[in-house]
Amino acid sequence: MSLLAYKRVRFGTRLPMDRLYTRSHYWLLENEPGNWRIGFTKFASRMLGDIVEFQVEPASGARITIGDKIGWIEGFKAVSEIYSVAEGAFGQVNPALKDDITLLESDPYGNGWLYEVQGRAEPDAVDVHGYVSILDATIDKMLDTRHESGEK
Repeated sequence: MSLLAYKRVRFGTRLPMDRLYTRSHYWLLENEPGNWRIGFTKFASRMLGDIVEFQVEPASGARITIGDKIGWIEGFKAVSEIYSVAEGAFGQVNPALKDDITLLESDPYGNGWLYEVQGRAEPDAVDVHGYVSILDATIDKMLDTRHESGEK
């Protein structure tokens, strides 16, 4: 797997080049034609903090559409909704996460995938270079917010 090294301020990661990425910091890998494995990016897991618990609700085979709320995740820093970034038939939640939820943080692009969907990926998903631009803009916005709040 080819990786692209990314570093900005105090955040660094290696992004797999064989995936699509979304503005909401999910990655999508087409591991078989029309079958999408989906997970959180390293940036998303870092924003959540240590992950404590999660639940993904659709049953295997259930129809889901892009943007559907399909569950939630709780980290020490935040509780967030989990949304579908693909549409089609819901496949499964990663069974390995039942035994080791820390895979979402320790191996987000490998064994820490979240769920699978048989269908099509979010049409606005971008390649790794597009995601680097999204990360840059997101981090810039966070820095601007931090500077604005510090000036008041």
